[in-house]
Amino acid sequence: MSARKSSEASACSSSEVSVKEFLAKAKEDFLKKWENPAQNNAGLEDFERKKTLGTGSFGRVMLVKHKATEQYYAMKILDKQKDNSNLYMVMEYVPGGEMFSHLRRIGRFSEPHARFYAAQIVLTFEYLHSLDLIYRDLKPENLLIDHQGYIQVTDFGFAKRVKGRTWTLCGTPEYLAPEIILSKGYNKAVDWWALGVLIYEMAAGYPPFFADQPIQIYEKIVSGKVRFPSHFSSDLKDLLRNLLQVDLTKRFGNLKNGVSDIKTHKWFATTDWIAIYQRKVEAPFIPKFRGSGDTSNFDDYEEEDIRVSITEKCAKEFCEF
Repeated sequence: MSARKSSEASACSSSEVSVKEFLAKAKEDFLKKWENPAQNNAGLEDFERKKTLGTGSFGRVMLVKHKATEQYYAMKILDKQKDNSNLYMVMEYVPGGEMFSHLRRIGRFSEPHARFYAAQIVLTFEYLHSLDLIYRDLKPENLLIDHQGYIQVTDFGFAKRVKGRTWTLCGTPEYLAPEIILSKGYNKAVDWWALGVLIYEMAAGYPPFFADQPIQIYEKIVSGKVRFPSHFSSDLKDLLRNLLQVDLTKRFGNLKNGVSDIKTHKWFATTDWIAIYQRKVEAPFIPKFRGSGDTSNFDDYEEEDIRVSITEKCAKEFCEF
């Protein structure tokens, strides 16, 4: 072996060790928080509601301002119509808006642009899976772009700790893995399938499997037949064939080498994984906004009053939530 190859192999081995050490420490920290959940230390009256950022079947997300600190946050208001009270979750506010909005505005991302975002998702899943967490809801709507142009994964409503298999049917139709649709039971590999769908959608401007009705989408997914736009590079097509792989014994991320098969693929050859993690790579796009409370990167929604009951029927059930 040449001195150069020996040096490269040594550096690669050292990097793998440092990643393993980082993930082990991260898991230790996560388990401490998991076993000792944070206690609620704020009330609805502590926040000034500013503007609706998004709506869905769950309820809505609003920009709020903490009165004491004047800090801005995103408040998710879960509509609980079966009883008489809402559930409120206060999270960091990311002013850059959803990837979905920017993707629809631009049409499609260049491959380097898509690769920058995809690399962050790979690292995210590597971390989550080391904690035995399956995310299960990857899509452009759940990826926010921060002030540095990096993405933040949001909405962990479908995330679940699973060491083996699980059977729950959940997720967005276009992003469901075939094993979820077929009710065969599934594992973390469904997230790697979803990564393939996301990369395809970022680079094409539309998902690989789409139709008017969910049942038609499911039929296309289960068939495993994917057609690529002519502008896709050969390396991108090869990566997607290995991620959008119906056969679990062949799907990247689910094989003996785990995430390494993805991180060492030719399409990611120019990716400096450590630099991505350290946020040292210049983002291809930085959203414009005027200040910490700016909402110009979000769509406008009709505002509604929040109805709060005098008494809470489920206070005991959610006391530690």
